[in-house]
Amino acid sequence: KKKATAYIWPMVQGGIASLQTFLVGSGAFGVWVYTFLERVLIPTGLHHFIYTPFVFGPAVVEGGIVTYWAQHLGEFSASAQPLKELFPQGGFALHGNSKIFGILGIALAIYVTAKKEKKKIVAGLLIPITLTAMIAGITEPIEFTFLFISPLLFLVHSLLAATMATLMYACGVVGNMGGGLIEILTLNWIPLFHSHGSTYLFQILIGLSFSVIYFFVFRFLILRMDIATPGREKGEQQETKFYTKQDFKAKKHSEKEVSAGREHEEDQAVLCIRALGGKDNIAEVTNCATRLRVSVYDESKVQPDNEFKALGAHGVVRNGKALQIIIGLSVPQVRERVEKLLDS
Repeated sequence: KKKATAYIWPMVQGGIASLQTFLVGSGAFGVWVYTFLERVLIPTGLHHFIYTPFVFGPAVVEGGIVTYWAQHLGEFSASAQPLKELFPQGGFALHGNSKIFGILGIALAIYVTAKKEKKKIVAGLLIPITLTAMIAGITEPIEFTFLFISPLLFLVHSLLAATMATLMYACGVVGNMGGGLIEILTLNWIPLFHSHGSTYLFQILIGLSFSVIYFFVFRFLILRMDIATPGREKGEQQETKFYTKQDFKAKKHSEKEVSAGREHEEDQAVLCIRALGGKDNIAEVTNCATRLRVSVYDESKVQPDNEFKALGAHGVVRNGKALQIIIGLSVPQVRERVEKLLDS
């Protein structure tokens, strides 16, 4: 394992370094790719590899954007030179804008598309979640609700977030804006508005325009694709709620278990057919509670009991051309899979 890590990791590290070089040298396009990856990789946790070297590391400036911005804030405040000329690297810390302007449009779309009888419940849930995202930059409940219900919405969110940040950067907006309103106000607008107010007015105008774009795009997708966002649940007993990272992980774990179970059933069915002498040797397949009942044309082609036990069977009962393979409670699924394979 150590040798494999020592061999593989330098290649991974080299790939990350090459990506950083590409992003830094690609101007506005680099800002778009960076912001898109920072959002879309959240479910995998790999977004840390994207933003950490820029915000806290030396990818664009020594010490990272956060440190450099704080150290030069007085200098930027005293200068009338455009912020983008003073600190062009600040385009790689604009992803917080989607947490303010994007989440606002998304929240309105979720509320408007909710069922009439559930609007009050949705509003009661949305208001604190939206304010938390916009003020503190904590977007987990809304973003992981997309991932839980419809990953497509999260992909669209990532695309719009990247486009908004890139347009702001093209209009001269840079800075330390990775969080919510608290961070943007205290580290950008309040200390710099007197000398760079026009830049921030462009930022607000673009941001609010994207709030409108987010609203109409999400409203269209939710209604057109009948996505069960909070307040649109199917059935009367469905609970109206937003989902957390833990809910999303639990769902993925459950899906993996189901997928693994299906793969096992399929493997078991394929091996079972082989052990019975192949498709052409099987005349009939039925099952009882725990046993697969099979009639074969030639019992001499059926393999020994140990072959059936190797594929997970508990035992085999033979009576000439009639066999009972003891599988367990999963036997209906195995029988169904065997029948499908025989018919294919």
